[in-house]
Amino acid sequence: MRHNKKINHLGRTSSHRHAMLSNMASSLIKHKRIFTTTAKAKALRKYVEPMITKSKEDTTHSRRTVFSLLQDKYAVTELFTVISQKVGDRPGGYTRIIKTGNRLGDNAAMCFIELVDFDENMLKDTKKAAGKTRRSRSRKKSTGDSIVEESAPVTVPAEEVKAEEETKPIEETIPPTESIVVSAEEAEEENKSE
Repeated sequence: MRHNKKINHLGRTSSHRHAMLSNMASSLIKHKRIFTTTAKAKALRKYVEPMITKSKEDTTHSRRTVFSLLQDKYAVTELFTVISQKVGDRPGGYTRIIKTGNRLGDNAAMCFIELVDFDENMLKDTKKAAGKTRRSRSRKKSTGDSIVEESAPVTVPAEEVKAEEETKPIEETIPPTESIVVSAEEAEEENKSE
């Protein structure tokens, strides 16, 4: 049974583990993304997310509390100025773990751990997904008893225009840089005449 064995000791003594997590948290705050093993990333997430929550309230007491954990005044300044402004409205979940596979040497599971609000690639994807456009379908016209489909105009690429230029007289030639818009009825008539 593993009662009360919630903490992953990471094969280190307590002081070594706290120093390692402090250094990793400082690196994550400064660089916004670090590459590490999955076990260390999960331990780091529990270590750094309460600090980010504490940074939302910019008081001397909270700065001293965070400094006692980080021991890096540049990381503390970055946390309280830049990061706390971006995550001000987020109620938690400030980090994201992206698994990348296993390491070659010892087959350890590796991953990226990053701050969610600072990943430009993910933010771009969410903006692109929001801008969906609707495609129009062919409109149906009712003429008398039967229903006739009205098809969209057909565009002909410039390469086909060049091939047709050689066979047609000079009066009917069209510049090769433009694409031709032909309706479905005209395309059928041309196919029948050939």
